[in-house]
Amino acid sequence: MKVAVVQYPPVYLDLERTMERAVEIVAEAAAAGAGLVVFPEVWIPGYPTYVWRLKPGAGMGATDELFALSLANSVDLSKDGLAPLRQAAREHGVVLVVGYQERDGAVSGSTLFNSCAIIDADGRLANNHRKLMPTNPERMVWGFGDGSGLNVVETAVGRIGTLICWENYMPLARCGLYAQNIDIYAAPTWDSGDTWLATMQHIAREGGCWVVGCATSLQASDVPDGLPYRDELFGADEDWVNPGDAVVYRPFGGVAAGPMRKEKGLLWAEIDVAAAAASRRKFDVTGHYARPDVFTLNVDRKHKRPVTFD
Repeated sequence: MKVAVVQYPPVYLDLERTMERAVEIVAEAAAAGAGLVVFPEVWIPGYPTYVWRLKPGAGMGATDELFALSLANSVDLSKDGLAPLRQAAREHGVVLVVGYQERDGAVSGSTLFNSCAIIDADGRLANNHRKLMPTNPERMVWGFGDGSGLNVVETAVGRIGTLICWENYMPLARCGLYAQNIDIYAAPTWDSGDTWLATMQHIAREGGCWVVGCATSLQASDVPDGLPYRDELFGADEDWVNPGDAVVYRPFGGVAAGPMRKEKGLLWAEIDVAAAAASRRKFDVTGHYARPDVFTLNVDRKHKRPVTFD
């Protein structure tokens, strides 16, 4: 089975044009034989890197303005906001893992989440996971997710689960996925570099699964000229905002493809899904190595609403 890992930039903070680009990328990948297409963290409509770049206090007014723009360009599942990608998956018969910014239109309409959707080849939304713990200044943008999306789901290409960015440093969250007979572990992120790649390799060994890591490959020149505070955020002398480092690791740790650094396009990998289960003969972290007489993990997968009404 061929996996296509997306390392194209979005149209930053422009939902309509980014969605159009996503549909085009799915068509490109499917035409080249992809069975699975994986997009980076908050690829739709673009990771809010401004929260790391604006000064606290003095930059709060700019943060407010950029948040409003980001809110207006976020995906609302209550309005079937992923419909174009669900249709593309169904039309081309491919499975999608899509990092996106979710606007909770069913509750307040103002809270945003860092979410990751798994869309099956029939266009069905198989799972939606909200990032459990936004990292550092990300908490100025996103609410906290819950355990309702910590699922490994059966798809046309195998059993897939996802954790987002630094959730992958959370041992118990990882174990919650391993315990569901995972084949393909997708880790959309904004991170890159040797430390992140080492983490991806460790997970492939620890979980005995295929691991797909991907971040948005973005240059300053990819950011639209009309973005508020563009020059303040992305100086004229800056080139690569994020180098990407898309990578695929084999079960138990060998490199299958990548890392793809400072390039734009699709990273390709051929994977044998059945190799995941077979690799766990030596070390099955939630099977024969689990020691349930010593360790217990309970995962609360109920969806948490912030306010309930009788």
